[in-house]
Amino acid sequence: MGENSIFLIDIDKVLRDKAGKKADRIPRFWVSYLKRIIHQDEMNSFLIRMSDKTGVDFLEACMEYLDIKLEVSGLENLPSDRLCTFVSNHPLGGQDGIALGYMLGKHYDGHIKYLVNDLLMNLHGLAPLCIPINKTGAQSRDFPRMVEVGFHSDSHIIMFPAGICSRRQKGVIKDLPWKKTFVTKSVETHRDVVPIHFEGRNSNFFYNLANVCKFLGIKFNIAMLYLVDEMYKNRHKTFKVTIGKPIPWQTFDKSKSSAEWADYVRELVYKL
Repeated sequence: MGENSIFLIDIDKVLRDKAGKKADRIPRFWVSYLKRIIHQDEMNSFLIRMSDKTGVDFLEACMEYLDIKLEVSGLENLPSDRLCTFVSNHPLGGQDGIALGYMLGKHYDGHIKYLVNDLLMNLHGLAPLCIPINKTGAQSRDFPRMVEVGFHSDSHIIMFPAGICSRRQKGVIKDLPWKKTFVTKSVETHRDVVPIHFEGRNSNFFYNLANVCKFLGIKFNIAMLYLVDEMYKNRHKTFKVTIGKPIPWQTFDKSKSSAEWADYVRELVYKL
């Protein structure tokens, strides 16, 4: 498979697409800095080397490249007789997604789907594990349809209901409030919800940057630019993963709103 047929990171192209002719005015040292924190050359070298791997095999290659080890407890809680929605906290923004996809993908022989709404959708190796949709417009507009297709598929669903990785608030590193979609769709499609806790953290620099941007009212998620760099900082580590008992979909009744149930599961995850 040639380089042109897989997604490669190209900061110069992104800037040209976003800024047009103004891209020429962006200082080269800033462009070089962006390429460095996104590890453009290293990432592209890896993607080219692994261009023949897809699905769980691609995730396994990522695990080896990043030298990720897992200490998993609660494997006995993984159901074997029904489709489920797996929901986890999102402490890292990289390794956690790779590791959970690999672990669950191995267990369920590849019958898993990610619900991701970001650049990951462009990765050739992840394509078999993402919801296939015809991208006619912005992906954010397609996301509700992606959710619909995913939950009505014959695969297990992996979700990070916070949407973005954890932030530090009042000295505590924790997810922002979880979105309720996993509750409403799991009830609608009769999927039990399996809570998972992933232990890990990013650097103080990352959390400080995110908080400064929030304080200054900057809407653009600048911290997201540093997630690849955080992923490289977290290489050669062992992460603890705890799988909780499945929550029957019938649990999510009218005694709480869907948002309250989402918060209930989120708190449950942090108690695992």
